[in-house]
Amino acid sequence: MLKSGVLTTPIFVLASASPRRQELLAAAGYTFTVRTADVDETPHPGEAPDAYVARLAEAKARAVLAAQPGALVLGADTTVVVDGDILAKPEDAADAARMVGRLQGRAHEVLTGVALVSAAWSRVAVASTTVWFAPMSAAEVDAYVASGEPMDKAGAYGIQGRAARYVTRIEGSYSNVVGLPVALVHALLAEYQGG
Repeated sequence: MLKSGVLTTPIFVLASASPRRQELLAAAGYTFTVRTADVDETPHPGEAPDAYVARLAEAKARAVLAAQPGALVLGADTTVVVDGDILAKPEDAADAARMVGRLQGRAHEVLTGVALVSAAWSRVAVASTTVWFAPMSAAEVDAYVASGEPMDKAGAYGIQGRAARYVTRIEGSYSNVVGLPVALVHALLAEYQGG
């Protein structure tokens, strides 16, 4: 439950190994434990990007809930979408360069599915943020990929790192682009407590 902005449920668990999600949740003042779940992140044939992130967020949360049935579990999944295509984490440097090349000089969407589940309650929602990238030269793309920053991030970039120099505008939640829409999480927690 939330009392004076503080969650006082017996166990609040973040079902994510992402250090960025952990940092965002901690910075917002929440106390939680971390437990990860091994979930197949392969998109289903014809699956819409928003349905994809919602499904994965809920699957992660429910996998952790099965191991800790008394907990309130938060699951999340973020992806980048351009021209209707899901850009997950790059497989290698060439894949990262391909993704960044598709993003430069235009707008794209960042979607995060958020699932909050307990044994008797659940909600799933999706946050969307539009991000505009400045044009990048081939040398700039190569240098960014060589930095190593893109390798563990959806869409092959981190807005909170070196890629910030190329982000000209965003519309929506900044924390969503980092990996967790904190205001949406707060709203779901408030709904969970009934207020």
